[in-house]
Amino acid sequence: MKNERTYSLVLTALFTAIIVIMAYTPLGFIPLGIINATIIHIPVILGALFLGPKKGGFLGFVFGLTSFLKNTITPATLSAFVFSPVLAASQFGAAGAVKSAIICFVPRILVGVIPYFVFVGVRKLASGDNKIGRIIACILAGLVMFLFGRAFSARTITTISPMVATIIGVVLGALVCGILYMVTIKRSAASLGFVYAGLTGAFTNTFLVMGGIYFFYKGSYAAATNVAVDKVLSVIMGVVTFNGVVESVVAAIIVTALGLVLMRVKTLFCDENREITATHKSGAAL
Repeated sequence: MKNERTYSLVLTALFTAIIVIMAYTPLGFIPLGIINATIIHIPVILGALFLGPKKGGFLGFVFGLTSFLKNTITPATLSAFVFSPVLAASQFGAAGAVKSAIICFVPRILVGVIPYFVFVGVRKLASGDNKIGRIIACILAGLVMFLFGRAFSARTITTISPMVATIIGVVLGALVCGILYMVTIKRSAASLGFVYAGLTGAFTNTFLVMGGIYFFYKGSYAAATNVAVDKVLSVIMGVVTFNGVVESVVAAIIVTALGLVLMRVKTLFCDENREITATHKSGAAL
């Protein structure tokens, strides 16, 4: 139990430090040529999986807090008020502060909660000799990649036809489905769970943040970004289908790679019986 508590405290402190460092350095972003994909949510997702949804929610709060402080102290854009209740209060009053607090904190906290339950559900579905469940989980992941790939290609390559975009989506979906199935055969259902956790965690952040901006600040965001009000939805969908897709895929890869390593590290602190006991007591997925 002492080793387990030490493991939990050390990992929580480590993930917290990583979030802060990423938020205030270029380490939180991966340059992909035409955009930068943020990876700050990745330690939040991993924290949820290895420490449980409560500590995952705390790490998500830290993520939101760094965003709040950064946009308040050194606002880089005219739309920084979206993530700063202080700036929003100065422009829109108390109601604006509440709206910005919701956008800044709620999606990030949920990034530390939702992936945990997704991971548990997928691991249960694809565990043991449940070959059918494993196939279903892989097909669903392939379907998600098909939708992502089709939307991404249609949004970024304006000259291609819907049919070509669909073909690209089908090819990507089939590749992902096949690769995941081969990986889960050789390893464990946990690897498939990591993929889903990375996808859902990153997409939760992008979808809820951009959705909150559209719902709460449609007009103000249009004015701050010099976009026509009737074009805001198109801009929002562009971010979701572009940044959201890239960040989800990047998160799935990194969360899976680091998750498999951390699983081995955890065995150095907890034997199998203690790990099961800790899982029931702390709510951690791993």
